Amino acid sequence: MKQLALSLLMSLALFLTPGNALAQSEAAADSTATEAEEGINMNELIGHHISDSHSWNLFGYKNAEGEEVEVKLNLPVMAYYKGDLLFTTSASFEEGKTLEHNGNVYYMEHDKLKVKGSEDKPFDFSMTRNVVSMMLSCVLLLLIFVGAARSYKKSQVPRGGNSLVEMAVLFVKDIADDQIGKEKSGKYTNYLLTLFFFIWFNNLIGLIPFFPGGSNLSGNISFTAILAIFTFIVTNWNGTKAYWKHNLTVPGVPALMKVILIPVEIISMFTKPFTLLVRLFANITGGHILVLSLFSVIFIVHSYAMAVPSVLLAFLIFTLELIFGALQAYIFTLLSALYIGLAVNQEDHHE
Repeated sequence: MKQLALSLLMSLALFLTPGNALAQSEAAADSTATEAEEGINMNELIGHHISDSHSWNLFGYKNAEGEEVEVKLNLPVMAYYKGDLLFTTSASFEEGKTLEHNGNVYYMEHDKLKVKGSEDKPFDFSMTRNVVSMMLSCVLLLLIFVGAARSYKKSQVPRGGNSLVEMAVLFVKDIADDQIGKEKSGKYTNYLLTLFFFIWFNNLIGLIPFFPGGSNLSGNISFTAILAIFTFIVTNWNGTKAYWKHNLTVPGVPALMKVILIPVEIISMFTKPFTLLVRLFANITGGHILVLSLFSVIFIVHSYAMAVPSVLLAFLIFTLELIFGALQAYIFTLLSALYIGLAVNQEDHHE
C-alpha cells in the first residue's frame, strides 16, 4: 500500500512537470521495487527534456506482457549529404537502428544525425520538436491576430478575447513610444510586437505538460541567438550618423582616451545582443531545470517527508514560470526597443 501511494504521488508530480517529461518518464512513474533499488537517472531525464528531439513522446502504457510501451509521434528527418537527399522519419533510427541510403549509412547519436565512416556532418534540416513548436506558435499568432483584424473591420469596439489582444498590443506600443519616441516608434512597433508575442507564446507552449506542448524552444540558444541577431541588424541598420559617429570616433574626449573608448564602444555593439540571447536562454532553461530538479527529489529519496514539499515547491515554481514566460518576453522587447531608441535618437554630442 505504501509503494502504491508513493507511485500515485510520483505520477501526479510527472503530470505537473512542464514539458513532455511526462511521456518521457512514464516508466519511472511506476515505482516498482526493482526501480527503487536501481534508481533513476534524473540527469538524463532533465537533459532529455530541455534538449531538442526528432520525436514527440505522447504517452506510455503496459502491454499484456507487462512491458512498457511508449507511443511517439515520429517527426520527419530530412538531410543532405554529398549529393544524397534523405527523407525519412525518426522511426528509422529507433533503438540504435541504422539506415542505408544511396551507399551512405546514417545513424542517430544523441539526436544528432551522422554518417558512419565519415567525420563530415550531413546538412540536417529535419522537423524537430522545436521546429514544430515554432510553427505551431506562428499558426496560433496568425489565427488570433487575423481574427482580431477582421473583427475590427466590423466594429471598432473590441469584444471578448479581442479586448485582451488590444490591451497587449497597446502595452507593447507604449514600450516603443517610451523608448524610441512617438515620432519614430511607428517604424519599429510591428517588429517589437512580433518579438513580444512570438517569445511569449513559445514560452507558454513549452509549459504545457502534454502534446503539443513540452518543447523548450526559448531554452535553445540557437533560437535566442537568431532573435538577438535580428535586433542587432534592426538597431545598426537604422542607426543615425550621430550613432555611428559616437561609436567610431567618440567625439568630445581627448585623443588618448579614444584609443581606449573606441574599442569599448565597438565591443558594446556586440555585447548588447549577446546579453539578450543569454538572458532569455538562461532564464527559461533555468526555470525548467529547477522544476524538474524539485520533482526529481521524489524519485531519488522515495520518501513521504520529501515528496509532499517537493511537489508543492515544484508546483509553485511552475506557476511562477507562467509569469516568467511573459516577463522574459517583456524584457527582451523592452531592451530591444531601448537599443533601437539609442541608435535612432542620438543627434547631439558635446564637443
